[in-house]
Amino acid sequence: MRNPLASVLARGVVVLANSARKLQALQLRITAGEVKDDVEHLEPYGLTSCPLPGAEALVGFISDRSHGVVIMVSDRRFRLQGLQPGEVALYTDQGDSLVFRRGRVIEVDTMTLKVKAGESVDFDTPVIRTTGRIESAGDQVAAGISQIEHVHDNVLNGQGSTNKPVGGAP
Repeated sequence: MRNPLASVLARGVVVLANSARKLQALQLRITAGEVKDDVEHLEPYGLTSCPLPGAEALVGFISDRSHGVVIMVSDRRFRLQGLQPGEVALYTDQGDSLVFRRGRVIEVDTMTLKVKAGESVDFDTPVIRTTGRIESAGDQVAAGISQIEHVHDNVLNGQGSTNKPVGGAP
């Protein structure tokens, strides 16, 4: 007696991925000798990825084995391990990660972090710490005082003021 789920669900291995389409298509190796081309990859709203060859897929077949959809893709080769119950992470094969830790801590691990904001980036925090330099091509304003435009009054025993800072390399 054959398992009825065997014709509905199958495991597969990603051979190729085409993420240029509105609905990503995968080529999968499902069983020995069975290769499926252009299998639609259903992804959750707001989250997308382009799986690497060798990733594992769960394929569902709607009516028969001629029409399949990829329900989920996983890649155990790069999966983060050791998360605590309730923690959530995004990760890549290159070691980048975004981990939502217990205690409302978010960790970002990458080589270069770029933030593009059309209007502003706002931080509402009592302290910002860095272990490296802070560089800026523009002015910095602290407590309403411009670093570029400020002058110091009452220098030299209250007589005169300084000129504006001179730009240049440190």
